[in-house]
Amino acid sequence: MAEGHPLADFPVVIEIPVAWGELDAFGHVNNTVYFRYFESARIACFEVLDYLELMRTTGVGPILASTDCRFRIPLTYPDRLRVGARITDVGADEFTMGYAVHSERHGRLAAEGGGRIVSFDYEQRRKAPLQPELLERLMRFGSRS
Repeated sequence: MAEGHPLADFPVVIEIPVAWGELDAFGHVNNTVYFRYFESARIACFEVLDYLELMRTTGVGPILASTDCRFRIPLTYPDRLRVGARITDVGADEFTMGYAVHSERHGRLAAEGGGRIVSFDYEQRRKAPLQPELLERLMRFGSRS
């Protein structure tokens, strides 16, 4: 991505078209849809980190603890979006992600947000430390952004 572009600091960027069915009665993308955009970018990031494969082998994986969104401009159909994800902070048993939604139609950011992801042992049904292998990947990945 070109330097100076709003998503230049996001190591994972996916493209998503705005679907007609995402519009609400006011003719713009419903606020809940932005969280699906974030989810898609988050899963793409997990795939790059090979997190889901690690979860299959250890039983310890991600669970979304909290999320937020700052809406900047309304999105409408048709539009093509670029949604970025990055790691912004890493702890012993959790990490924070940042997201941004860029509108091709408007040429600017439409929304920004974040999510707190906790490492969760799905068998024990409780919080667990990040796997050392994943912790190393997160630290390397976060230093690229």
